[in-house]
Amino acid sequence: MERQLKAISKNGIAEALAKVQHYRYLNQAEEAESICRDILAVDPDNQMALRQLGLALTDQFRGTLSDGFHEAQTCFEKLSSAYERAYYQGILHERRAKAQLRMGHTAHSLMASFENAMRCFEEAEKIRPQGNDDALLRWNRCLRLIQSLPALTSESDSFDASDAPPIFRK
Repeated sequence: MERQLKAISKNGIAEALAKVQHYRYLNQAEEAESICRDILAVDPDNQMALRQLGLALTDQFRGTLSDGFHEAQTCFEKLSSAYERAYYQGILHERRAKAQLRMGHTAHSLMASFENAMRCFEEAEKIRPQGNDDALLRWNRCLRLIQSLPALTSESDSFDASDAPPIFRK
C-alpha cells in the first residue's frame, strides 16, 4: 500500500504559516520546510510560503554543493516584488558564504559568494521601500565579515581597483 501526503485546507494556510515562523525560531528548519511544501501544494504562488521555504532551505546550508541552494534560489525568483527578489537573493548568497566559512572554504570561494550577496543588496537598496534599510544593514554585515577575515581582506586588497566590483574600490 502506497501512502500519499495529505493536502491541507486553504483555510488553514494562515495558521500553517504561523507554525513555519515558530519552527524557524526554534531552529527546526526541516519542520518549517515541510509545512511550506504543504502550503505550496495547495497554493503554489503563496508569497509568504515561497519566502519562508527559501529561508528554511538557507537555514540548512552546510557549505556543500547539495545544500538546497538552487531550490532556495528558485523560491526567491518566484517572489512578485522586485525588491524582495533582490533582497532575498542577497540573503541566499550571504548565507551560502557563511556556510562556506564554517566549512573552511578558500577565500576565493567566500569572496565570490560575498560579492554576489553585496551586489544583490545594492540592487535592493536602489528600489527599497522608503524607510526600509534592511538591504543596507545586510550589505554592511557582509563588509564587516570580509574585513574581519584576514584572508579575505588581503585578497580584496590585492584587487586592481579598476577591475574590482564597486564594493571593493577604495
